Amino acid sequence: MTNPLFYAKILLFGEYGIIEDSQGLTVPYSFYKGTLKFSATDSDFEKKSNEHLRLYAEYLSALTLPEGYQLDLDAFLKDIDNGLFFDSNIPQGYGVGSSGALVAAIFEKYSLKKYNPDTISKVELKDLKKVFGLLESYFHGTSSGIDPLICYMNLPILIENRESVDKVSIPASLEDQKGAIFLIDSGMVGETGPMVQIFFEKMKTEGFRKTLKEEFIRYNNACIDAFLKKEMNPFFKNLKHLSVWAYEHFKPMIPESIYKIWKKGIDSNAYYLKLCGSGGGGYILGFTRDYEKAEKMLHGFNKEVIYRF
Repeated sequence: MTNPLFYAKILLFGEYGIIEDSQGLTVPYSFYKGTLKFSATDSDFEKKSNEHLRLYAEYLSALTLPEGYQLDLDAFLKDIDNGLFFDSNIPQGYGVGSSGALVAAIFEKYSLKKYNPDTISKVELKDLKKVFGLLESYFHGTSSGIDPLICYMNLPILIENRESVDKVSIPASLEDQKGAIFLIDSGMVGETGPMVQIFFEKMKTEGFRKTLKEEFIRYNNACIDAFLKKEMNPFFKNLKHLSVWAYEHFKPMIPESIYKIWKKGIDSNAYYLKLCGSGGGGYILGFTRDYEKAEKMLHGFNKEVIYRF
């Protein structure tokens, strides 16, 4: 493969819940992508990216990776000296996996052992997830490894629990249908670290822990199950519960620009919103049975349809 593209990812379900062992469902999103290239122009963007790669290479040289997952760091450093940079249009701080795509691209190019995503076993997926967690922890302090794994595999992934992930088929997107999953741009960048910190503070409260486990995780897992089976009535019923729960309990993570339209969706049943990633900014996910109607109600917001049903 020459200059393979690594797509962004979207976590449809599982934000915060996967920290507490809920299921998650994540899909590649080809609108945004990144690839490793050699600089020809020496633009500011390319220079900055090249410098970031050098700092990252320093981090990697001090990292001990499990047997069989080593990287050819000499080749990586040599390429950095020759102007390597990461050419990407994936927005940072939007919950669509900008660092995940970079980690996946580096692993694909410099891993001493080569893998074929189509034939990777479930056991290898579990090991790769751990390795990717180590590689991505440079960017977030800690990482589950899920984002780079999705970007690397470029396939929908079902997160079964904290330890186990598997490849999964999702129903095909049907372009002529009324229903849609879409992204809304909140107009501001979100930072993962502070949002996750708020979540862990909330987890210190017994009441919050209880409702997360008994309600949020139940609705979240039911949504995934119904979506994969294409059972739209139970899907939207649980989705509404999920949206209401998030409105009541994840308010600090919901960008202020989104409060009113979040509530409007619940009250009208025209669409339901949920966090895309850790929240605080970036994208918000929307689900509707009638996109035309939802679009009119969300006039003034930048939206992108990612899936039709």
